[in-house]
Amino acid sequence: MPEIARTRRLVKKHSFSYKKSYGQHFLIDERVKQKIIDACSPAKDDLIIEIGPGAGSLTKSLAELAGKVCAIEIDAKLIPLLTETLAGCENVTVINGDALKADIMGIIAGSGMKRAKVAANLPYNIATAVIAGFLQKRYPLESMTVMVQKEVAERLTASPGGKNYGSLSIFANYYCETSLVANVPVNAFVPRPGVDSAVVKLVLRSEPPVSLGSDGDEDLFFKMVRAAFSHRRKTLINCLTVGGAIKINSSKEELAEIFDTLGINAQIRGEALGLAEFAGIFGALKEGGHIYG
Repeated sequence: MPEIARTRRLVKKHSFSYKKSYGQHFLIDERVKQKIIDACSPAKDDLIIEIGPGAGSLTKSLAELAGKVCAIEIDAKLIPLLTETLAGCENVTVINGDALKADIMGIIAGSGMKRAKVAANLPYNIATAVIAGFLQKRYPLESMTVMVQKEVAERLTASPGGKNYGSLSIFANYYCETSLVANVPVNAFVPRPGVDSAVVKLVLRSEPPVSLGSDGDEDLFFKMVRAAFSHRRKTLINCLTVGGAIKINSSKEELAEIFDTLGINAQIRGEALGLAEFAGIFGALKEGGHIYG
């Protein structure tokens, strides 16, 4: 049975109503589903964590290849649909709860699997929060293959100088290697979303590629990065000295001297700098007591 027909049958049978508040758009395109599976590469010694399984189509396909699958679904009214779809899938656990509050470490530790990966058509309303939260908490994941809004995908995978490059690009590059798997049109879902989507793969790094100094203050570093993109038309020095989340204990002239020692033009904008340059600036400011927040 075609995926769209199967989904509509389940929705009608269980009198299910889509909720905008949960960002529910069920994937019905088999080719896109296969691209997610291929990028994730589930194996028999893998635990796959799926967030927002919907009616369970991707879940079932993952279960055929993975050792175990844990699907986390916040909408209790989807549980009957998942139960029907996943009947006979003994290696699948469905948790009715909020993925942002779930005990992911406990799920991974209790799985007994060699590796843990995420594969999901993420609900749009929590996509960035899930990615950021999972990375910052350093869950022992090998990779995350996720469907997100196309705009988010472009920001996650952008390089310095591009129009989509920003603080999210640097954040993602700090924790993982990113790649675009596929662009996905609105007709791949039911109901159709208002924007295009894309699948991205994030391969988590064992260690960040840059050093943030002796204390490794990641929170302050990312505050500085966000400040750097707070006014895209302004120079980096101007962005850092306008106040807000961080405090700079130096004049613009002193900052210009610091930039000069690092070989960075004092008139440069944040969008032109890569992760390594931002880490170098942060290290120099932190070491000299020029930044706090």
